[in-house]
Amino acid sequence: MWDMNTSSDAPGGGGTPHRGRDRDTGGRPRNARPRDALGRPLPRGIPGVPTTPDDVVLAPAPALAEAQRLLDAGQPFHAHEVLEGTWKSAPEDERELWRGLAQLAVGLTHARRGNATGASRLLARAAERIAPYAEQPRHGIPVALLTTWTRRLAHRIDQDGLEALSPADLTPRLHR
Repeated sequence: MWDMNTSSDAPGGGGTPHRGRDRDTGGRPRNARPRDALGRPLPRGIPGVPTTPDDVVLAPAPALAEAQRLLDAGQPFHAHEVLEGTWKSAPEDERELWRGLAQLAVGLTHARRGNATGASRLLARAAERIAPYAEQPRHGIPVALLTTWTRRLAHRIDQDGLEALSPADLTPRLHR
């Protein structure tokens, strides 16, 4: 959907170089290096996957659809970027829900990168953040099911490690 694979000093790259760091036109640091499917920066000149702009803000329904598409494609880091934009722009009474969903995606990123400890901790934290929304779920998010799924996955990682997990085991359903 988005492509940030251009360097800030390339035509149309959106900024000027500053002491070796990519910056946007406002001078804020941005990493314009290409990224792999799990969000790891690649060397310049190597094609990466399309990424989400740092300033993307989507309404809940399109954010959930795009995040689900990215999760289904095995790109939880990029799903996190989408969910983070919605979290930061959400009404105060929904921020922890969106923050928890973003943390869930980061936990899945850690799992796919092979970091069992980071995955388990972030998944547990995500479950705690979203659980309070279970009684009155919003935006079609099956919060109770997602909380249970997230807790079970964290427990399974703690007990059995990551080796026994398949890609399907790391792909939740964010909406009905």
